[in-house]
Amino acid sequence: MARVKVEFVYSGLRTRNLARSLRFYQKLGFRVYRRGQMGHGGRWIHLSFPGAAQRLELNFYPRANRFFEPIRKGTEFDHFGFRVSNVEAWEKELHRRRLPIVARIREEHENLVYTRDPDGNWIEFFGPVPE
Repeated sequence: MARVKVEFVYSGLRTRNLARSLRFYQKLGFRVYRRGQMGHGGRWIHLSFPGAAQRLELNFYPRANRFFEPIRKGTEFDHFGFRVSNVEAWEKELHRRRLPIVARIREEHENLVYTRDPDGNWIEFFGPVPE
C-alpha cells in the first residue's frame, strides 16, 4: 500500500444556532477564515485562533438533514478532522484495520470518508478530490 500522510487539523462542534455560536467564539478571540454550505444542506464556519495551528469548525444541520441529531448537553461535539494525502488509499487502510466506514462523500469539491470511535464520535478524513 502507498504511504498516506495523515495530519490532525481541526475539531468540529455541532451547534443549535450557528450565529449565536459564532458570536460566542468571536468574543473568545477566534476569527472566521472560511464558511460554506455542504452539498447535503448543512452549513459550516471554520475559525482560527491567533497563534494556534489547530482550527475549530462550527457545524449546523437542519432538521431534515441526514446528519441531523437532536443535541443534548454533552453531545455538541461533532467530529475530529484529519487531512490525508489520498482519501481512497486511506479508506482502504481503514477497511484493512477493520474500522467502520459510516459515511463517504465524494462531490465536486469534497472528498471525505468518516469512521466513528467506540463512543460514537465521528472522525473525518478529507483530501484532494480525484480528477
